[in-house]
Amino acid sequence: MAILVVEDEEGIVSFVRRGLENAGHRVVVSSDGIDGLVMALSPDVDLVVLDLGLPGLSGEELLRRLRLRRPSVPVIVLTAKDAVADRIANLDAGADDYMVKPFSVNELLARVRARLRTSGQDRADALTVGGLTLDLSGHTAFVDGATVALSAREFALLSVFLHHPGQVFSQSQLLDLVWGYEFDGASNVVEVYISQLRRKLGAERIRTVRGVGYRLSDGDR
Repeated sequence: MAILVVEDEEGIVSFVRRGLENAGHRVVVSSDGIDGLVMALSPDVDLVVLDLGLPGLSGEELLRRLRLRRPSVPVIVLTAKDAVADRIANLDAGADDYMVKPFSVNELLARVRARLRTSGQDRADALTVGGLTLDLSGHTAFVDGATVALSAREFALLSVFLHHPGQVFSQSQLLDLVWGYEFDGASNVVEVYISQLRRKLGAERIRTVRGVGYRLSDGDR
């Protein structure tokens, strides 16, 4: 398990990394928002230290996408802005905490300990909705207790729905969340994968909301 630092300023990366490693943490680093998002989605990452001014993908957008896919992973934002409105905006966007630059490494370590302690108590290893279960650590799906084989992309698509049961997602939102910058294929790829999931999970598990998109059924409607 590791702490991911997403920061493009080498001096800050060195400062933060040294402090975390001296405290016994394993640290991985990304200097780019796109790569940072990919790394943050890994279940091996316990906590993310995130700068907002990143190349490739802004920290705000990275946080938004991460919260849809991994809503429980703790995120500590690094920011140069100290105004109350900026702090509120960071927290409303999904940050668990924030550090204003420049900051003390001891204060950062204290906040990391607090967030890891809280996330360890609250972390869910499985998501269940209406007889459908995703084992996140084992990367396995179950329908009414029976194991269902899913590809990595099918699993990622289904996890979006289970993290937000009842929410309607448009095709463009699903493309953005599941395929992201890697997408360079047919425009009907979402329809194809939804069809595959329906075949494996049951035709009524994922409902079409005409003219809007798709949502996960809880089995009652």
